[in-house]
Amino acid sequence: MNTYAIAIHGGAGPKVGGITTPEKEQEYLAALKQALESGSRILERGGSSLDAVEQAVNALEDCPLFNSGKGSVYTIDGTHELDASIMEGNTLNAGAVAQLRGIKNPVTLARDVMEKSEHVFLAAEGAIQFARKLGYELLEPEYFAVPARYEQWLAARAANPDELAPQTVEEKSLGTVGAVACDSAGNLAAATSTGGILNKRFGRVGDSPIIGSGNYANNKTCAVSCTGSGEFFIRGVVAYDVACLIEHKGLSLQAATDEVIHKRILEIKGDGGLIAVDATGNIAMPFNTRRMFRACVASNRPMEVHI
Repeated sequence: MNTYAIAIHGGAGPKVGGITTPEKEQEYLAALKQALESGSRILERGGSSLDAVEQAVNALEDCPLFNSGKGSVYTIDGTHELDASIMEGNTLNAGAVAQLRGIKNPVTLARDVMEKSEHVFLAAEGAIQFARKLGYELLEPEYFAVPARYEQWLAARAANPDELAPQTVEEKSLGTVGAVACDSAGNLAAATSTGGILNKRFGRVGDSPIIGSGNYANNKTCAVSCTGSGEFFIRGVVAYDVACLIEHKGLSLQAATDEVIHKRILEIKGDGGLIAVDATGNIAMPFNTRRMFRACVASNRPMEVHI
């Protein structure tokens, strides 16, 4: 069997997560490990990278600790709007959804967009209509009402009552989740899912559901999932930029990801990180923020779980 590899992330930024005690830190580490194992078990059995990244991201979406699915942050209106994307590196097929409400696992709907529609990107009510057509259960808002996120939202509202005022980085509470994988056949896949930025308004959509910015996979180069200040990752077309450096400049995976995260995105004042894997099973997880929740494992590399 050829090398397989998988990496996941649970957000990057100066204020990601609610780590206030050593016990809370262990909760995050355990959740990352569980999500990583859920994806790596598929690869160990010879399963596809696409199945592995979807499963790993589902686990993170179901965990209230992370800013995706159940743990998503609140919008300025006190609701939740969820975004996700998934891409397969062999065919370059991709699916994405944005501004979802009531969908438990947005990344699974993104995969259905890829496999069960003629489109790549569905948003808002149209995406929800598509979900209804496929028989998805639309959950009540209470499912997403995590108390810690609610308190976070109240604090952000009090600190910035003007709906038109720009938000600070701290108020945005940067974070998202994602997974990248290489299976034993050498096929790559990437998936990203997020609740966006805290207190977001005007139907804001970040980089996570945008193919080439927050998510990308191509067997010729790499699979990438990003997290951080989405507006800058969109402007920098970050995920595709990594692939371009590998394809057109001949950089290694590590060199390409370091170039983008530690130089290019910083030059436009963006912060965050990414995870990436190539078709030979190499893994990179650079970030330029205070911390990034991340974990990885490969058939030739022991498990790592970090904050």
